[in-house]
Amino acid sequence: MSKAISACIVLMLLLPAMLGAHGVSKGDAKFVQANQGSAIGPFLYLGAKHMVTGYDHLMFLVGVIFFLYRLKDVVQYVSLFTVGHSITLLLGVLGGVHANSYIIDAIIGLSVAYKAFDNMGGFQRFLGFQPNTRLAVLIFGLFHGFGLATKLQEFALAQNGLVTNIVSFNVGVEIGQGLALTAVLIGLSYWRTRGGFLRHAFVTNTALMAGGFILIGYQLAGYFISA
Repeated sequence: MSKAISACIVLMLLLPAMLGAHGVSKGDAKFVQANQGSAIGPFLYLGAKHMVTGYDHLMFLVGVIFFLYRLKDVVQYVSLFTVGHSITLLLGVLGGVHANSYIIDAIIGLSVAYKAFDNMGGFQRFLGFQPNTRLAVLIFGLFHGFGLATKLQEFALAQNGLVTNIVSFNVGVEIGQGLALTAVLIGLSYWRTRGGFLRHAFVTNTALMAGGFILIGYQLAGYFISA
């Protein structure tokens, strides 16, 4: 059973390589650009949908909570990610701070590889030190929020109701994050009760790190092609 669960998690983690980085569907993009005024409900939905289908975000968060056994620790780390994610999403869209989307998404891929490497004990084993994990989660959270901001900056957003809509979108993102993490935590909690968890943890994080490097390569290729 543990092997089957491990295979399912590995498959889930490799999906980003096939689907590419997070984006906005054509239908959602059409609505966002045509919308005039406040639309709290729809933007809540769009934010939640983005997070639930945002495989790059979920890959990173899976890495973050992979070895967290206490709910207190899960809440603490996810809260740091949320703070970082929210700051740059709002700053990017409402403050007009711009950056190259390919570079930001490549850094998001790096965050996935970084956390998997950390989970594998790579820093201690190869470099002889352990970085501050909480600080790393906060910093990478900033880049994850900026990644979404660069996507929204591609659209001509109406100024009427913009603040309300972006705040609603951000709240929706956090709702979607909570739903996705609840499902992941249930799966991980069950897997941890099985004998094969620790045996397959290294393989799973290897797949996670590989997915992060694939995302980096995908985004850097896009950057150089578009240059």
